[in-house]
This record gives sequence, C-alpha cells and structure tokens, in this order.
Amino acid sequence: MQIAFHIGANCTNTDLLLKSVLANATSLMQQGVAIPGPGKYRALLRETIQQLGSAHPPPDARDILIDAIVEEEHIQRIVLSNDNFITIPKRIFHEDGFYPQAGTKLRGLYRLFPDDDLRLFFSIRNPVSFLQEAFQLSQAHSLRDYLGLLHPRDMRWSDVLERMRRASPDIPITVWCTEDTPLIWEDLIRQLSDLADAVPVAGKHDMISRIITDAGKDALARIDPALDRPSRHNALADVIETYGRPEALNEEIDLPDLDQDLIAAMTQGYEEDLAVIDQMDNVKLLLPFR
Repeated sequence: MQIAFHIGANCTNTDLLLKSVLANATSLMQQGVAIPGPGKYRALLRETIQQLGSAHPPPDARDILIDAIVEEEHIQRIVLSNDNFITIPKRIFHEDGFYPQAGTKLRGLYRLFPDDDLRLFFSIRNPVSFLQEAFQLSQAHSLRDYLGLLHPRDMRWSDVLERMRRASPDIPITVWCTEDTPLIWEDLIRQLSDLADAVPVAGKHDMISRIITDAGKDALARIDPALDRPSRHNALADVIETYGRPEALNEEIDLPDLDQDLIAAMTQGYEEDLAVIDQMDNVKLLLPFR
C-alpha cells in the first residue's frame, strides 16, 4: 500500500492543503485513495512511535494501525497530514540543533510500515518568517532561549532533510517552498493524492484566492485549464502581479532580534540552501516554472 504522509513543517499551511485535498475525496475514493480524518491517526501514530522507542513493533502492529485509520476496503493509497508529526513548535529548536527529532520520528515511521510504499511530503519556508511564526507559537520567553545554541543565520532546511534521509534512505521526499504555494497548489494536491491528470482538481485556487482581490478571482476563472504546467504558473503569476493585495503579499517582520542585515543574510542562506536541496538524492524539490 502507498502511504503519502505530509509531515510538516510547522507553520506552512499544512491543514489548508489537507482541506484542499479533502475537497477531492469523492474522485479520489474512486481511484482507491483514502483521506482519513486527522483525529483517526495523529495522536495514534505519535503515541505508538513514542512507546516503541528504539524497539521493533509487534508483527501485527502495522495491520492494527491500518484498520484503525482506514475503514474502506480495497484502498491502494492513504493520504495523511500532520505538521506536528516531527514536533510541536516549542520544541523545534534544541541544544542538538534545528528539528533534531526528525531522524528519530522517521525511523519510527519506517519501522511501523516497513513493507509499505511510503512517500513523504515536506514544506519549507524562508527561515525569517518561519522563525517569527514558530517563536510566537512557542510562547518562549526570548528568542535566545528558544534557539538555544543555534544562531538564526545557521538555520538550514537541508540539515533537517539530511537527517530524514539518513533515517530512511529509501523513502522519497517531495519538498516545496511555502512562498511558491499560490502558484503550485494544484500540483501539490495532485502530488499528495496522486489524482489522475484527467480529473479536474477541486480547491486548486484555495491558496491564491487568499492573497488577491475579488477581481483577481474572476481572472482565475478565465485561465485555460488545458495549459501546461509552466504556462499555468505564468498565468497565475500574472494574476498575482495584477490583483495581489499588498497587505497579503508583504509579510511584516517585527522580531526585534532580527535586524535588516540578519534578515538579508538569512534570506540569502535560504536561497543557497535551495540549491543544495535540489541536488539531494531521493529528494524532489517542487519549484514553479519548470
């Protein structure tokens, strides 16, 4: 069985993507794809992995989990999503670095489903805006306390992905940038759910509709659905350029610890990190316009 699991990262619109995938539930069920409610598996998987520790699960653990998660028969693919799978916001940073729990959680997941076709999906984000939102959610007293020994300039998503790869080298990981999601939302729905190319996608404009005017939504309806992928991305970019709402497009960074020089350095580091990720084995970086 294929298990497609969107495991975060935190603060990257994970639940909105799940909602858009769920809008296609009827079509997907006809293809043998099940999208169980998060209440059926989020706590169950977390607690099971925690209880296992480094031990191997009992022989029937996998079947018991699948039966608890999916009620339908003849399912070929399950779509799961949990931005807190690796950890909650307050524990993203530790003295061991950025998402140090990633390897442990991935090894636990692999042990639970050793013979299934696991596919991981992971959204990343400019460390500047990511750090601001994660810090706010963490309710930490200070940014220094929150980051521990890590300097903001040293945040690298490639380090997190490398730990994932070492923990489960055979599991493919699809990665994308949160900043690109208004352009690639339809691609994400299809990739996560494996929706057939010939089937129209419900919810494909859920993200872009949040950042444009009502006139822009009318323009979306006029985009030819037969456009190829790069042409569709260009058409969506034109809509954003013409109808984007400035307050939705320009995120204000107001963390006093991040001055303009540090923001520029972190953003430059992010762009360099994307080039590293794009060359990683068994990692597919989903970028627009290509």
